[in-house]
Amino acid sequence: MFTALDWPGFADLSLAGLLFLCAAAFLAGAVDAIVGGGGLIQLPAMLLLVPGGEVIYSLATSKIAAVAGTTAAAHTYARKTPIDWRSALPMALVALLGSLGGAMFADALPSSVLNVVVLVALVLVGIYTWRKPELGTAHAPRFQARTQVLVMIAGGALIGFWDGIAGPGTGSFLVFLLVGLVGFAFVTASATAKIVNVATNVGALVFFIPAGKVLWGLGVLMAVSNITGSVLGALVASRRGSAFVRRVFLTVVVGLVASLGWKLALGG
Repeated sequence: MFTALDWPGFADLSLAGLLFLCAAAFLAGAVDAIVGGGGLIQLPAMLLLVPGGEVIYSLATSKIAAVAGTTAAAHTYARKTPIDWRSALPMALVALLGSLGGAMFADALPSSVLNVVVLVALVLVGIYTWRKPELGTAHAPRFQARTQVLVMIAGGALIGFWDGIAGPGTGSFLVFLLVGLVGFAFVTASATAKIVNVATNVGALVFFIPAGKVLWGLGVLMAVSNITGSVLGALVASRRGSAFVRRVFLTVVVGLVASLGWKLALGG
């Protein structure tokens, strides 16, 4: 159970470690499909074991699981929730390019500074959402079609760049952008965010795969687990509605704030 597995693409993980990471991927997929923030679960779980011996392998391999899960969630949402493809697809394309740029700079930027910025942003997002209980309960876009696309493209580029660096909270930031600024309901925002999140994960992998940073055996098994959780989470969100998604969103934001705060307190 605790003996290293001599399997290619698993970086000598034990069976116990493999089961632990697959369980984390399942839970991350479910949370991420509902409101984003699955990285709060999946990546820290990988960093506890550091398969491959370097953090970059965890970042790259987690993207394999994440892109599979977000694709499954996006497909599930698309069957049950109306999506404005005319604005979602341009946002996704620009977010992909932003994520590719972020992945290229993953080792070059001061993560401690970025973590402080994200921590402050998450606190403000949480307070704003908590103080406005009506936020995201109804679908009421605030901009005309062309302006909405431009706003979503700009936000997608910035959040995509952050996702490429492997920063936490990407899905939650996408949801908040679409709810708080664009005026989407929470369920519609979650559905659109999944489309964009697929693109940001692909963008990062465009860099990580040729660089040889993906542990494929581990990545495939975690992907299967993430897909299972993602489909379940998307079904629950579609059935329970925006009020339920709002509650999960606030819970995830609190978790992200606690996680980042703890990391910074330890000097990470």
